[in-house]
Amino acid sequence: MKKTLFGAAALATALLAAACGSGSTDTTDTTTSADVVVVSDAWVKASDTGMTGAFARIENAGDSEVHVVGASSPASATTELHEMVSAEGTSMVMQEMGDGLVIPADTTHSLVPGGDHLMLMDLTEPLRPGSEVSFTLEFADGSTEEFTAQVRDFAGAQEEYVPSDDGAAHGG
Repeated sequence: MKKTLFGAAALATALLAAACGSGSTDTTDTTTSADVVVVSDAWVKASDTGMTGAFARIENAGDSEVHVVGASSPASATTELHEMVSAEGTSMVMQEMGDGLVIPADTTHSLVPGGDHLMLMDLTEPLRPGSEVSFTLEFADGSTEEFTAQVRDFAGAQEEYVPSDDGAAHGG
């Protein structure tokens, strides 16, 4: 009986080791936010200098939330995630998202004029209609997603910007 229990324990240990080995095809632990995000309908408001906004649909096709913590573009010195908020005594103003953007599982979040958007600050060159701008989204898990956006003429999106007093947070 002692020999049978020992043999069963050894077999169980061997099976467990084989299941955890490098030959496993289970990749659920290696899926990144960038693997499940699809960016579509991306465009940028044309501008000669200063600041402008970028807009898109960001779909999270995964089964858990993704957290966008930053963005960058060679078209600007700084690219920030912005949101629109009510400011005391004024209409809506834009400010940097303090904690980034969380997109729940199996949903799409739209970056739109007058709403959440990417803000390109201190443009490196004029953005002319018909050209394209590249972007990189940065996620909390360290992964990144690259996409391009077409530059378009757009008369709207004349919102006020609330600059940061200390460079760490935006607000009024």
